[in-house]
Amino acid sequence: MEESRTAAAGAVVAVPEAVGVAAAGPPAERGRRSLGPVALVVGGMLSVQFGAAIAVLLMPRAGAVGVVTLRLLLAAVVLLVVCRPKVRGHSRADWGTVLVFGAVLAAMNLLFYQAADRIPLGAAVTLEVLGPLTLSVVASRRLGNLLWAGLALGGVVLLSGGGFDRLDPVGAAFALAAGAMWAAYIVFSARTGQRFPQADGLALAMAFGAVLTLPLGIVDAGSKLLVPSTIGLGLAVALMSSVLPYTLELLALRRLPASTFAILMSGEPALAAMAGFLVLHQDLSLTDALAIALVIMASVGAVQAQAGRRRAEREKSAAERTAGRAAGRTTERAAEGAAPPAGRTGRESADQ
Repeated sequence: MEESRTAAAGAVVAVPEAVGVAAAGPPAERGRRSLGPVALVVGGMLSVQFGAAIAVLLMPRAGAVGVVTLRLLLAAVVLLVVCRPKVRGHSRADWGTVLVFGAVLAAMNLLFYQAADRIPLGAAVTLEVLGPLTLSVVASRRLGNLLWAGLALGGVVLLSGGGFDRLDPVGAAFALAAGAMWAAYIVFSARTGQRFPQADGLALAMAFGAVLTLPLGIVDAGSKLLVPSTIGLGLAVALMSSVLPYTLELLALRRLPASTFAILMSGEPALAAMAGFLVLHQDLSLTDALAIALVIMASVGAVQAQAGRRRAEREKSAAERTAGRAAGRTTERAAEGAAPPAGRTGRESADQ
């Protein structure tokens, strides 16, 4: 779902390493400075999951499709007003990317809220996070990451109790499909970010997603979408699940290493389970808690493996550049020693 997103980035396990840069300074000072960005990320995740819990409470009033419509429409209005994206000067490829991004965003939200309407919030997010986790494992092309995939699969088996009958198979299927859309969201979020400045691409994609879902919402909920209290709750969901977390994450990523950001984001299933327990009174069994913990461990492991691989590649590249410069200097010195001094012929230099 778009909630787990953006700047994303967003993404749980596919945030580009270059996005975040650690603050300079001594280790102790760096540690103190990192507390602020970490708090921003955690605050954004809490906002997302409690916003999702409010959305579940809103579903009896407007239905899952109606909630998605309200959420995307109101979030799009806020983002368009704040960002004021330029609509001119973009190529056909730019518009194609942002329109696909908007369609993926709409599908992701529709699928996730259908899942959240049928199964507990923590289970829905746990199944959904398999999408970006799978993307990370496939993108790494390393055999070792199959360990993390296996760990995540073990968590899913525990969560399902050996079969999805306990969870409601339709709800579980919606959550898994939402995870696939989340993986696609990560890919097109990155492409949109490369083509549009700031949050312009997200605002335009959100608007297109709202246009796609509006007819569905009208058919499904009709006049229920116009009830003032329903609109008020929808605005709260839009702000908590889109506008606020995006802003907090954008601020955090300016000072926080992307690998740290991704590891923090891996804890979303646990926060979703907590929001479901506190707001929706959804009980969490010991087996469910263990399943969620396994999926979180798999996400963290995949992130750390990916970050370690990138760090090794950077160190190798830096070593190669250093060796190349050293070899270049040696060649220059050798050439200088072989060349005759200025003002002398080669024969004179040889005679000396």
